[in-house]
Amino acid sequence: MILLRLFYEFFKAGLFAVGGGLATLPFLQEISQKTGWFTQQDLMDLIAISESTPGAIGVNAATYAGFHTYGLIGGAVATLGLIAPSVLIIILVSKVLEKFKESSLVQHIFYGLRPASTGLIAAAGFSVVLATLVHVTEFPKDPAGAFNWFGIVLAAALYAAIKKWNRHPVIYIAASAAVGIAAGYLHMFG
Repeated sequence: MILLRLFYEFFKAGLFAVGGGLATLPFLQEISQKTGWFTQQDLMDLIAISESTPGAIGVNAATYAGFHTYGLIGGAVATLGLIAPSVLIIILVSKVLEKFKESSLVQHIFYGLRPASTGLIAAAGFSVVLATLVHVTEFPKDPAGAFNWFGIVLAAALYAAIKKWNRHPVIYIAASAAVGIAAGYLHMFG
């Protein structure tokens, strides 16, 4: 029964997450809250792993969440659930779009879908920022302590490095991992 529910939940995410992998994050948050299959911290780990491994973030996230929930079979079922709507829609749209690509209705649909995708991605990004860089529950007690200052500085440094040098993302991921390891050891022994 859990495999069927995994497929169903990720099928819904794949069906409605217009805008690609990052647009699946609000759906993953909903799945987490609704099912308890993974926690908010698991979701942050899922994002880090999905962004650090080859492949689309949505597919990596579904595989990770499914594996976390029900092992190897769960990972496969969640991934199939997530990609099934895209495969079906692409097949249908490719047949229809060629015939109607000049239609004003189709152009209006895409005109509405682009901002929707942007909004979903922005909402997901904002959620990641809050979960990673701000400890919201600490804010009323200690406003300065509510911020993950190390994470904020690292994120700002990476942003500046990306803007200045524009290297392959793997370089920034590896550098961040190395900085995290060094900071962890300094914190542990310092």
